[in-house]
Amino acid sequence: MDIAYLAKLARLKLTDLEKERFSNQIETIIKYIEKLNELDTKDVEPTAHVLGLDNVFRDDMEITTPLTDHDPINDSPAHSKGHYEVPKII
Repeated sequence: MDIAYLAKLARLKLTDLEKERFSNQIETIIKYIEKLNELDTKDVEPTAHVLGLDNVFRDDMEITTPLTDHDPINDSPAHSKGHYEVPKII
């Protein structure tokens, strides 16, 4: 693997020491990937996530009453003339 080429793609300036160190690290990674490629995975179903994902959305048939313009304001701790009141910040 050409570390200088990869560094150029990543727009990194590497010293000779860093190039040597990264070259060894990438070689180790590639060897590990080659070892993983030896595994028999023909009966393993492809997956994008290791955990099962479930939607947490509400049921589309669930009927709810919409909020009126005054409900959120009336539920706030401080309001006046149809507006929220907040502490003044300077």
